[in-house]
Amino acid sequence: MKRFIPFVSGPPLVAVIRLHGVIASGAKPGTLNDATLAPLIEKAFRKGKPKAVALLINSPGGSPVQSSLIAARIRGLAEEHDIPVHAFVEDVAASGGYWLACAGDHIWLDDSSITGSIGVISASFGFDKLMAHHGIDRRVHTAGKDKSMLDPFRPEREEDVTRLKDLQRQIHDSFIAHVKARRGSRLTGDDLFTGEIWVGRGAVDLGLADGIAHVQPKMKEIFGDDVRFSRYGPKRGLFARFGAQIVGDALAQVEDRAQWARFGL
Repeated sequence: MKRFIPFVSGPPLVAVIRLHGVIASGAKPGTLNDATLAPLIEKAFRKGKPKAVALLINSPGGSPVQSSLIAARIRGLAEEHDIPVHAFVEDVAASGGYWLACAGDHIWLDDSSITGSIGVISASFGFDKLMAHHGIDRRVHTAGKDKSMLDPFRPEREEDVTRLKDLQRQIHDSFIAHVKARRGSRLTGDDLFTGEIWVGRGAVDLGLADGIAHVQPKMKEIFGDDVRFSRYGPKRGLFARFGAQIVGDALAQVEDRAQWARFGL
């Protein structure tokens, strides 16, 4: 009953935010984006005066913009309220998932957690040969010679690939700057930004994470055995709870699975 007595502080509180899924804009269930997460993150930092915020991260990555927006929101609230943030990686925090992990002041892994993949990827298909085989003409008219850049229905142009790689380099540079700003002198490896991934202690040895730990034991170690946890995460809709899927989301589901499959998950 101690927590209900006026002017007497209760046991320390840790707010736990679950960040599970592919990072992408839009309202599709099971994805992480700033618009969906903003109310949860704001509430986690403001409700109950938490001693710390713990991020439970399980994400193969996705949109660099949404990764940046979510991480910036977490950092802004952490600094505003002077609350430390601990990131706990579950199966994977790779690419944009690692961008989110770097929002933490400390990053903790499981021995088998996959992390890293600090790079930028773009994938598509080319259908020009299939269309030619079936005698199908592609008719596109543009104002601006680059409006149909990387059109999958025509042969790939060298100048399109050059332009794409330049765009990727700019995003990659931003990713590298974010990791260096957040991890600083803790980084010890020379080739951390090639898109390679590491497992557990290998990532710790390179300074990409701070140690091996799980959320409840670590928070009890820091704040005592009487620490309390408040948990925040996106709520699943009616269709998701009963396992139903909208037919129109089928392709998006395949794309999401491809993201996870890159890491054997």
